[in-house]
Amino acid sequence: MQTTAFRLLLTLLMVSSPATAAADRSAELINQRLELMASVAAFKWLNQRPIEDLAREQVVLDQAALQALRQQITTDSSRGFFSAQIKAAKQIQACWFDRWRNGDAPTAAPDLNTEVRPELLRLGTAIVDSLVTGTSDRAAFMQALDVDCLADSARSDIYTALTAIETYPSRLAQIRQSGILRVGTTGDYAPFSFARDEREPMGIDITLAKRLAAQLGTKLHFVTTSWPTLSEDFLAGQFDIAMSGVSITAARQQIAAFSLPYHIGGKTPITLCRRADEFSSLALIDRPSNTLIVNPGGTNEKYLDAHIRQARKHLHNDNRTIFEEIIAGRADLMITDSIEVRLKSAVFPELCPSMPGKTLTYQEKGYMLPQEPLLVEAVNTWLKAEIDSGELKRVFASHLQARH
Repeated sequence: MQTTAFRLLLTLLMVSSPATAAADRSAELINQRLELMASVAAFKWLNQRPIEDLAREQVVLDQAALQALRQQITTDSSRGFFSAQIKAAKQIQACWFDRWRNGDAPTAAPDLNTEVRPELLRLGTAIVDSLVTGTSDRAAFMQALDVDCLADSARSDIYTALTAIETYPSRLAQIRQSGILRVGTTGDYAPFSFARDEREPMGIDITLAKRLAAQLGTKLHFVTTSWPTLSEDFLAGQFDIAMSGVSITAARQQIAAFSLPYHIGGKTPITLCRRADEFSSLALIDRPSNTLIVNPGGTNEKYLDAHIRQARKHLHNDNRTIFEEIIAGRADLMITDSIEVRLKSAVFPELCPSMPGKTLTYQEKGYMLPQEPLLVEAVNTWLKAEIDSGELKRVFASHLQARH
């Protein structure tokens, strides 16, 4: 929430005008972002900080380049565009500093980190999303970019950089030319992908993602997604490939391509070892007295919704701690992938499969990709080599022995 000081400062220091009918969304958003430079300048003035912060500028450019990949905008053109904005931002701040040296300096300013910067990030994301829609004519754009202290030369530079925006012809071209492979992963599904706190995830698919990036000659960038938002994030271009123990389903195949299957398994129940005999069949499981715990949004919940009629469903949002809920007695059992049951029954001596050696479904896991044949072919070529060399089997064995 913006403080009263922040709102007052914006009112007193910034001159904003509504965008004209001819101006496009890009101009409106850029205008809003540059208007915030008065607040940035006030914070720096009061805290005796320099206008130029090269380290922070590099962070902004790197973040912008990653954001722009969602729209397949080339890293060179996105960096050029945001560099023009940064140059304009510094020019505006310098203008305010000059005015304040001659009097009427601010006495209060919003906090840069907690108030202004989040808004700058929000607007930056919105600007990226607007870049591929094109822009209005130069005159309309220059008129719409109406910010106090903004020089005409800066307006012109921004417009020139905006018209120079380019996109990659395909996702495979983007990966190779940008040198960045963006991998979507949930970080909550051992042994495929597991992370605690802000640390880098680990697991079968994390190891394989590093090997794929090396094969493609790119840097690796992990993007956190979730089971409820996996498809939405995929369609929004948040990542190039989902590598997180993703099951191949008909619904997902409507929106995405998949690699060759690299694991075959199925759903099976896990419970306290001393109660395993109580849940040795689906008929014994699906009773009103039983509570099944499940993580929302994925194939586990879909299975319960399709097959469980009487037992209670208990949603638990954090798949990292879901098995502790069974041990604590807050749920009777969970139906999940057999490979996860195998791992968790080794990690937690109290837990056992209640239908050992049996699965309730047939399930294939693959890597979720855009429907681009050349990209799918490149991933499948790599994956087949991993399978044929025995490396895939070694990676699985290594992580199934790990303790998560």
